[in-house]
Amino acid sequence: MEKAVRIGPNIKFLRNLKGLKQEAVAIELGISQAEYSLIENSDLIDDEIIFQIAKILNVTAEVIKEFNESQAFYSIENKVDNTTINEHAHGIHQIFSPIEKVVELYERLLASEKEKIEILKSKNNN
Repeated sequence: MEKAVRIGPNIKFLRNLKGLKQEAVAIELGISQAEYSLIENSDLIDDEIIFQIAKILNVTAEVIKEFNESQAFYSIENKVDNTTINEHAHGIHQIFSPIEKVVELYERLLASEKEKIEILKSKNNN
């Protein structure tokens, strides 16, 4: 027996991934935070509301409807060289390489240290 999709919890999970508070999404929708909370606790939600929330979260309505938390984590764990091992996963795609970010940080630190050395050399020569 297939598990029924619970739209509200999908929205909540995606909102949390985006780092947004309920109040921020509620304001965008023009409703109260309490009303928005009811949406996230609902299993069935009107397609128009799903579309509006999808736009706010910068995802498609299909991502909300078809989102599967287990598959999302599986997809994240199986990233190799900035590509996804795809087994019908939806929604989450890595947009940067952690290794590139470490290299970038290292290069900035190295440049900073070189500047310090040059400053010390110029002070010693004067």
